[in-house]
Amino acid sequence: MYQGKIIEYIDEGHLLCTICFQEKGERLYLLTPSNREVMLSPKRILLMSGSGFNPGGARDGLLSCLREAEALRKDLKARIRVEELWELVQDEKQSYDFKYLSQLCFGADVTDNHVAALVRALFENRIFFKFKEGFFWPNSAEKVAQLIQQAEEEKRREASLSQGSAWLRDIESGRVVQTPACKEDVVSLLVELALYEKEAPQFKFAKDLLARAGIQDIRQARRLLIKIGIWGEDQSLDLLRLKIPEAFSAEQLEEARLFVQTGTGSTIREDLRQLPVFTIDGPFTRDFDDALSVEITPQKINLGIHIADVAGLIPVESRLDREAAQRASSIYLPEQQIPMLPKELSENSLSLRAGEDRAAISLLAGFDPSGTLLDFQFVPSLLRVKRQMTYDQVNDLYQKERELAWLYQLAQKWRKQRVEQGALVLSLPELVVNFDADKSINLELVSQETPSKALVAELMIFYNWMAARFCRDRGIPALFRGQEPPSEILHMEGADYLFYVFKQRRKLNPLMVDTAPRPHAGLGLDLYTNMSSPIRRYMDLLVQRQIRTSLTGSSPVYDKESLEKIRIGIEPVLKELERLKRNRLRYWILKYFSQHVGEPFTGLVLDVFKMKYRVVLSNCQLAFEADRRSGQTFSKGQAVRVKIKKADAWSDELEMEMVD
Repeated sequence: MYQGKIIEYIDEGHLLCTICFQEKGERLYLLTPSNREVMLSPKRILLMSGSGFNPGGARDGLLSCLREAEALRKDLKARIRVEELWELVQDEKQSYDFKYLSQLCFGADVTDNHVAALVRALFENRIFFKFKEGFFWPNSAEKVAQLIQQAEEEKRREASLSQGSAWLRDIESGRVVQTPACKEDVVSLLVELALYEKEAPQFKFAKDLLARAGIQDIRQARRLLIKIGIWGEDQSLDLLRLKIPEAFSAEQLEEARLFVQTGTGSTIREDLRQLPVFTIDGPFTRDFDDALSVEITPQKINLGIHIADVAGLIPVESRLDREAAQRASSIYLPEQQIPMLPKELSENSLSLRAGEDRAAISLLAGFDPSGTLLDFQFVPSLLRVKRQMTYDQVNDLYQKERELAWLYQLAQKWRKQRVEQGALVLSLPELVVNFDADKSINLELVSQETPSKALVAELMIFYNWMAARFCRDRGIPALFRGQEPPSEILHMEGADYLFYVFKQRRKLNPLMVDTAPRPHAGLGLDLYTNMSSPIRRYMDLLVQRQIRTSLTGSSPVYDKESLEKIRIGIEPVLKELERLKRNRLRYWILKYFSQHVGEPFTGLVLDVFKMKYRVVLSNCQLAFEADRRSGQTFSKGQAVRVKIKKADAWSDELEMEMVD
């Protein structure tokens, strides 16, 4: 019943026209117009002609008949206006068989060729009809509009693929070419691919774009973006993934200007402008958020720790407040700084700059000559910094100036007390990345245990401790910081200090932020909060608001529930920022090592594995894995030398081998 008949079936979404030259049981053997033989189950037949040809005739004859029929059907298909046909039946909302629709197109007398032409036309144009269970159903007007829009979008995408891939090929070959109209779309695809790779929203489309340009490795998207000039060579992808804005909107900047004009309002402030207030910071600091003052008399020493009054200038739920909450913290990377607040505020109106009247929340504490605390109070204040000193300057002066010497002695006393109360001093030098004009990179370890830095650190710890006590004793809701004791306390016992610090840090418990006060074992204190950097950290600003309202006689801005809600929103952001900073520092370290391939470096063995050693390198204090060669035996804590075999900052690869 099938031999000699023209049979059409669906193959990969398209109608294929064939002629059956043989049938065996449940299998049909078909001949295609290209003279290819295929086997088919009768269940897959969509259309079959009523009249047939002699299957026993010459093969060339069968092919000629098939090709004539196919040509006729294509010619008839071209005469069908699918949209006009849809307009005739779209309101009926019912299914139609092939013959009825072909009669609407060609009249009552239709042949197999007319029916086949109709089916071909509706299969090629899927916008107006859908095929279901052997019938065609007209799509609704809404569905048609949607499909037309999708088709137009697909057409634009195909144009982007064609033009964009040609543009990328020209860029790869170094030819000067005219920028295509689809540049923005192509760049967007490359950015998504570079940032998210296989997780990119349009991964398949972007991969196809590169493939058409002759590029198979999707990691080349980043190199192309650099070549086009969209990114610099050292663009931080984490910054882009986290969608961290590097600038502020025009509305936010306008609000900042308005706040500067308005000032900190009518708050009654203690006028401390007569005090010898000074700051101690790094040489490149611009956002001075803390200052100190010391007055020594025979009976009493008055210490002032002054923190910029950010809460007094930035209202709750203002644009800048919401933006600061979103950013959570200023970001300090080796190559750039991204402030939490606009520079007009963080480096100017709020910054405790020398010679300028500034509002602050001051801790005024009185001590006897031995350093015993006699009294303290927090006050809204007005002050004027007299001296802006650097850490290095204080290191030179702290033994020469009486006030600085007393502060250093007090700081030493406090640290000793904290250690006696269980505090662990695990300070390591800060790694500073320096960039030379010739693009070479230098790594510098800056000690955090100099007299000036130790002094400032202890005074800020004291300020935050007193702020925590102030909130607890007055029942003011606040965000307290705590830490459980370490799982084990190690002893150096002659071990290298760097090795000891790395090992002891592994035993520490995580820091916790909570609305309930709790001990902070790492600092050796019964409770703790952070309020000393409100310009740079949003949680510090929250605590400052709470204390400030108490000082001015108002109710706290936040209750425990609202503080907890804010904390839950901010903590994940802070974790991402910490990861960003670690990754960025690691990037520059690897780039430094890429400039020193083949050179030896010193380190310490942290861990010994079967095929690897984990080594902390002395010049950067970062741990990496090194290949373990046959016959080598090094022990934990042993000083070793390693040679850099390969370093690639972008792929985060560092290969080292131990040097005998």
